[in-house]
Amino acid sequence: MPPRLPFQGTAFGLSSAGIAKVSSNLAVHVPEIWTVLAVETSGCGFLPDRRPQILYERHIFHRLTGGRFDDGDISDVSPGGYGPRGAPQYERLSRAILNDRTAALQSTSWGIGQIMGQNHALAGFETVDEMVLAMSQSENDQLMAMGAFLVNSHLAASLQAHDWTSFARGYNGPNYVVNRYDVRLNGEYQKYLAGGLPDLNVRAAQLYLTFLGFHPGPIDGIAGIETLAAFSECARQQGIPDGGVIDAVAVTNLVAALLLHGSSSAAKSSRQKISFCSARRRTWSPLVSRAEYLLSYLPLSRERCYVLGSVSAQSFEY
Repeated sequence: MPPRLPFQGTAFGLSSAGIAKVSSNLAVHVPEIWTVLAVETSGCGFLPDRRPQILYERHIFHRLTGGRFDDGDISDVSPGGYGPRGAPQYERLSRAILNDRTAALQSTSWGIGQIMGQNHALAGFETVDEMVLAMSQSENDQLMAMGAFLVNSHLAASLQAHDWTSFARGYNGPNYVVNRYDVRLNGEYQKYLAGGLPDLNVRAAQLYLTFLGFHPGPIDGIAGIETLAAFSECARQQGIPDGGVIDAVAVTNLVAALLLHGSSSAAKSSRQKISFCSARRRTWSPLVSRAEYLLSYLPLSRERCYVLGSVSAQSFEY
């Protein structure tokens, strides 16, 4: 088993309950939510290695540390020098952490809504460490942070009114014109308004298939050829029932496979395959912990004990 990377968490995908809660808090409809997510992160909050999407900002680090670590790379008075997106951003963050951990975390934008760590209070957290921990747990947590930030920074009204110029200025900063941020927002909104909303079961399956090392294509909630082929191959290897469709039961089976895949204890087990569910046993509710929900599908077996023993119950509280 490879060692666990810093900032890896449970990395659960978006749920309908999570989106509905934030939509209600912001007094907007679902297309408005997807509009912001699509422009910020192409609608996905995690990397294939289960760490949150981030972008490290060297000019913020320069300001927070008074320029004490300026090197023209991880600390500089001017923005830029970003380098490739994805895992390389964590390399830059790690180097900044060696100089000042708190400032480094505050100089990074996190998750599906790309909330800056320096805005942790506006996002509803006492410390940046608390915010980063939440960002590592689920896209629902990431979305809740974005919603709180929009409310506390008085941007919800612009989103409600579809005033993309005002929203872009407040959310993306003064360079929004250069980035065509307002134009892109309007384009995404028109697309989602026409009815092209992602299927959350398919989207979650794509995310978990990626975590398991398969290649379902983009995390877009569309059950295309690549996604169905990746699920079929995963089902064949893991012993998951494959009914030709990706529904809530399929997603639950993928999560169970992911939990076992990530358990060092399971890796030492007797190669006995888990008996995955073929029908829904329990209705999801925000009042039910993820551990209870997922484990209700597992048999009383050695594998179930491994899941219980290797995953903190606290990590799975909704």
